[in-house]
Amino acid sequence: MSSSSLENTAWSPRNPAERILMTLKMQGSLSATALGDRLGTTSEAARQQLARLAEEGLVEARSASAGVGRPTQLWGLTPAAQSRFPDTHAALTVQLLDIVRTRLGDEALDAIISVREADTRSAYVAAVEPAPDLKARVAALADLRSQEGYMAAWTEQPDGSLLLIENHCPICAAATACQGFCRAELEVFRSVLGPDVEVERQEHIVSGGRRCTYSIKAITHAST
Repeated sequence: MSSSSLENTAWSPRNPAERILMTLKMQGSLSATALGDRLGTTSEAARQQLARLAEEGLVEARSASAGVGRPTQLWGLTPAAQSRFPDTHAALTVQLLDIVRTRLGDEALDAIISVREADTRSAYVAAVEPAPDLKARVAALADLRSQEGYMAAWTEQPDGSLLLIENHCPICAAATACQGFCRAELEVFRSVLGPDVEVERQEHIVSGGRRCTYSIKAITHAST
């Protein structure tokens, strides 16, 4: 997987507990052993940190069958842990959106989203267009999104398609209040990556997913 460094995200881990939270945010549920391997420490040290985080209500364990033998204990983030990650001025943003909708109407809200979409598209095109191929364009897009707090990465799939992964949504509250933001972002991706590229959202944080993912592949035109 290719990804931007954690230093480019809006929230950078500085101690073992924060590193565990970040790893679970980026990778999903993991065992204490797997966490220890990823963090370069022992499974017992990871387990001790997980126990402390569980006492704070930030992580929880569930059992997962691994075939023969005892079930594996997997650790994941609780909803309370999500507040540790940035959500850009969430309460104020939602309040402002509600004011615009109730006082000025849906058309005014749509106009705001359209302006944001146009500005975003312009900035992304300037950064992504110079890339020589689709992989490079997706990599550039992932870098941009990471700089904006989406904790983005990308990977190549076995079928040759690409997967853009966003492990966090810094505008989740706004997007939940008005899903026009999500629709606009998808249209920006399609526009920036080009007319010969198919972009489909597969996972969606606002719809209850752990992350947002986008399947990206070049369109093959049939010969005439």
